[in-house]
Amino acid sequence: MSVITDPFTLPNGVKIPQVGFGTWQIPDGEVAYTAVTNALKAGYRHIDTASAYRNEGSVGRAIRDFGIARKDVFVTSKLPAEAKTYADAAAAIDASLAKLDLEYIDLYLIHAPWPWAELGADYKEGNAEAWRAMEDAYKAGKFRAIGISNFNVADQEYLYNHCAITPMALQLQFYIGYREAENVDCARKHGLLVEGFSPLATGFLFGNKDVSAIAAHYNVTVAQLAIRYVLQNGIIPLPKAVGEDHVRENAKLDFTISPADMALLNALEDTAPGEDHNEY
Repeated sequence: MSVITDPFTLPNGVKIPQVGFGTWQIPDGEVAYTAVTNALKAGYRHIDTASAYRNEGSVGRAIRDFGIARKDVFVTSKLPAEAKTYADAAAAIDASLAKLDLEYIDLYLIHAPWPWAELGADYKEGNAEAWRAMEDAYKAGKFRAIGISNFNVADQEYLYNHCAITPMALQLQFYIGYREAENVDCARKHGLLVEGFSPLATGFLFGNKDVSAIAAHYNVTVAQLAIRYVLQNGIIPLPKAVGEDHVRENAKLDFTISPADMALLNALEDTAPGEDHNEY
């Protein structure tokens, strides 16, 4: 195994490679197909997509064409944020399964607690209904694990109190200077594994002098330091890249940030001015 394929364990015992390859903002078609193929070539065995990314078809095709055994690649997808009824969620689940065409999905998440056009709105009851459809799909073997994404403490607690199967993972934005401590702590209190998307703050992190200086100390790139930082916080990083060189470079994480430097990085704030957040 390598650093990127060493596993974490979800609450139900399912193993998940500790670094995932994110596909947010990677266009469907040849771009997504090539990016996922390059990720698999570089050794990634954990691919993250979503219905909202509109690239599930290309992601699934790249995995199938690569010829890897289904059991050897971990695939995450996400329920559309607008699906807040049992029927809508059930239909969206089957649509994702059909587009990916990979027999099953390893981890399926409610993408957000509110529709994207209504950020911050209260859809707690709708989330419970969507979750019920996900529980049924999980029991039917369509998923190996289920979880949530972008949920704040209030939305988390409501769902934990209105579910038969407790979510197994929380995916949220996490990078140097933005750690969502309350949301992470709430999830961990309930036993969830936490994943961090946008570990590079969609590129804004590259302009930070403090981060660049620490990366230079380890003779690594800012991207490598940022990904390793998330990992050393016990959170699964989901870096995204398109170019083959960057995909391969981001997988080279066989170094350790010292406790002193981790403390420095954890103390930094506002490292990526201009970055948007989904926290409400």
